[in-house]
Amino acid sequence: MRYLVSANTVAALALAACISGGPAAFAAVPESLSGDVRIDGSSTVYPITEAVAEEFGASNPRVKVTVGIAGTGGGFKKFCANEIDVVNASRPIKESEVTECVKSKVDYVELPVAYDALTIVVNPKNTWASSITVAELKKIWEPEAQGKITRWNQIRADWPDAPLRLFGPGVDSGSYDYFTEAVVGKQHSSRGDFTSSEDDNVLVQGVAGDVNALGYFGMAYFQENSDKLKAIPVDDGKDENGKGPQVASLENVTRGAYQPLARPLFVYVNKISAERAEVKQFVSFYLKSAPELTKQVGYIPLSPSVYTLAGTRFDKRVAGSVFGAGSSKDGKGTASVGVTIEELLKREEVL
Repeated sequence: MRYLVSANTVAALALAACISGGPAAFAAVPESLSGDVRIDGSSTVYPITEAVAEEFGASNPRVKVTVGIAGTGGGFKKFCANEIDVVNASRPIKESEVTECVKSKVDYVELPVAYDALTIVVNPKNTWASSITVAELKKIWEPEAQGKITRWNQIRADWPDAPLRLFGPGVDSGSYDYFTEAVVGKQHSSRGDFTSSEDDNVLVQGVAGDVNALGYFGMAYFQENSDKLKAIPVDDGKDENGKGPQVASLENVTRGAYQPLARPLFVYVNKISAERAEVKQFVSFYLKSAPELTKQVGYIPLSPSVYTLAGTRFDKRVAGSVFGAGSSKDGKGTASVGVTIEELLKREEVL
């Protein structure tokens, strides 16, 4: 897929960055810039990073930027083995991954780049599921449901006596980790009898081809395939937050109404790699371009203050995680549902 903005837009972004002199600003890149930037990880973050890579490559043809989709877990395996420069992540780094990075002496800078809303989708021919509650999602996806909750009318009595066919991200996916924590209450606590894939396009095709299907994945993949799928609103059961079922949308995520399935997305940058000119310039370009390109590919930009804080964090090469394992005083991390990015970054006092 290709997400392109005009040359005038790119030029305007570059000019604004140079004038502002902000922490994420990037100067004109010499024509001699060359080398490789190796990226892998989350399929959810992939559309943003791929869009940034294409825009960056248009001005830097001698820099080869490769972007894979091994899933967040698969990406961290490569990242902590020092095989890639940047990992796309749809959830914060885990304690086990921190341990592996320490073993390999891989220091990293954690950068939030966008918001996502995990979207609950059904087939367009589904005429009965106009909304769903978090409690019902838990009833469907918790481990105890395996082999038992297999028909729609087991969720609501007035739904049809039809097979319930489930599609979701694979166990290496950060979306799987976040969904299981947000809905079931514990990461990796899920039934196993569903069609899974780290490639969200496979899930799209599965739900689009089965009237009895239900699945979940990142908002951008729904928006790109909204002619083939139907998103259903989610009710978190807390009137003060959502006031009833809420659909995944920019407005609802921004105002905090789409809970608990709104989440931040990240890139993690190897500190040693960041000293290479091509990686440094790419990441700076990423932070400057993210607000526009994030919207283009169907995700939700962070506030300007967060990109400023993230830019400062990168410029100072602040190592470690604000959001994941080891980020709190007890060392257990703050990879919690409903995290506020501005507060956590300011807590680090990166300015």
